[in-house]
Amino acid sequence: MSSTDSLYFDAASTAPLHPVARQALTAALDEGWADPARLYRSGRQARMLLDAARETVAELIDARPDEVSFTTSGTQAVHLGVLGALRGRRRAGRHLVHSAVEHSSVLHAAERHQAEGGEVDEVAVDRDGRVDPAAFAAAVRADTALAVLQSANHEVGTVQPVAETAELLRGLDAPVPLLVDAAQSVGRSAVPAGWSLLTASAHKWGGPGGVGVLAVRKGVRFNSVLPADEREGGRVPGYVNVPAIVAAAAALRAVRAEAAAENARLHALVDRIRSRVPQLVPEVEVVGDPVRRLPHLVTFSCLYVDGEVLLGELDRAGIAVSSGSSCTSSSLIPSHVLAAMGVLTEGNVRVSLPPGTTGAQVERFLAVLPEVVARVRAPLGLDLPAPAAAGAASAEPASAEPTDAEPTDAEPTGADREAGRAPAPLVIDALGKRCPLPVIELAKRFAEVPPGGLVVVLADDEAARLDIPAWCEMRAQSYAGEAPAAEFGADRGTAYLVRRVD
Repeated sequence: MSSTDSLYFDAASTAPLHPVARQALTAALDEGWADPARLYRSGRQARMLLDAARETVAELIDARPDEVSFTTSGTQAVHLGVLGALRGRRRAGRHLVHSAVEHSSVLHAAERHQAEGGEVDEVAVDRDGRVDPAAFAAAVRADTALAVLQSANHEVGTVQPVAETAELLRGLDAPVPLLVDAAQSVGRSAVPAGWSLLTASAHKWGGPGGVGVLAVRKGVRFNSVLPADEREGGRVPGYVNVPAIVAAAAALRAVRAEAAAENARLHALVDRIRSRVPQLVPEVEVVGDPVRRLPHLVTFSCLYVDGEVLLGELDRAGIAVSSGSSCTSSSLIPSHVLAAMGVLTEGNVRVSLPPGTTGAQVERFLAVLPEVVARVRAPLGLDLPAPAAAGAASAEPASAEPTDAEPTDAEPTGADREAGRAPAPLVIDALGKRCPLPVIELAKRFAEVPPGGLVVVLADDEAARLDIPAWCEMRAQSYAGEAPAAEFGADRGTAYLVRRVD
């Protein structure tokens, strides 16, 4: 790829089709087009190809072939796996446990379960997006039917402690099966031990789209929520796409054979991005675990930047990346992953390198990014600090979690201010403004208060509840919590209190 070619850095969404998959797909279109359920020659030939593909996938995920079913997508695999396991274990109870950073397919299945009378608990994560195994196991109850934990996060790349968590779940008085969503990791590393059900998606590892994997261990109670069908062990109804499945299995074997060398190479490139971006771009937070992470993925958030605008500008520069930012969603709801981590949700960029990415391509991205961010920020007229020193990306600041509490005794109330017992705060009216405008207004006017002074931001955008504390964390200022907006003369929204430290 020349320096003038477009850069595709969104492999976590879908990886380019692996050359081996392309070859296998072409051959299987000629040899495996028939119905594998039929007994005539072409049907038997298709069946042989399907069985061989199933054996390949089973071997690479440490399963038996009869435990593996193919679905039409990773999302369908998750939906069928979660709801089928809950239905199969309904006598054990109707309680579901999952981490707060699972893929939306898990959240949607959980919503369906709740709508039908089930109960759901989310387990919190730390600022790196990682669950604590003991806390996860502690969320399990006597009536828990299923636990769900991803192998690695799709937005920030943090690898979860699946094996440790599974061991704790097995040690309970009433062991609970664990469904592992391995979509982001199965093509890059060995599947973690201890899973009871496992899901994956072929287009994440370089296979064709339209192929998912659902594996259910023998002995795990499972009852499909869809009508019964004789295909795919009764778990997934409908005709199977044999050529696509053959190509998916071939790609999985190829990428796993290449994984050791390619992971090491991509890991070094991502380390370069993690360290260089904070040096090149001021007011950036690199998120996710810096060590226990996927080798090809890095996510960072830029203050004072609309995520949709930033991605659009990068696209015009020939660079395709993704985002979990609140402002790239038509619903304007902040990324649930970033929100659970308590990190900045605005101006979010996820870079996920496909196999074969070169150092020159990464350098081109690093050359373009500062120019693009500066261009997006230019109309704001902000006096930004110099870029951070090398190594700042790996710093781990103390958490500043937003709270719903009333101001503490240290914070003056409206009555205190009226009685003249405290200086009047600077009130910033950001009502009706969506991210990142409330934070931009805060940054523009923060210097108007002296050290120790209080700034009150009135906002009704839900993202402000996440991004104002994150701004305080990044700028080493004190987030003092929330107060009723009515105390400051507003008829809606929330008052966010920020005290100047320096």
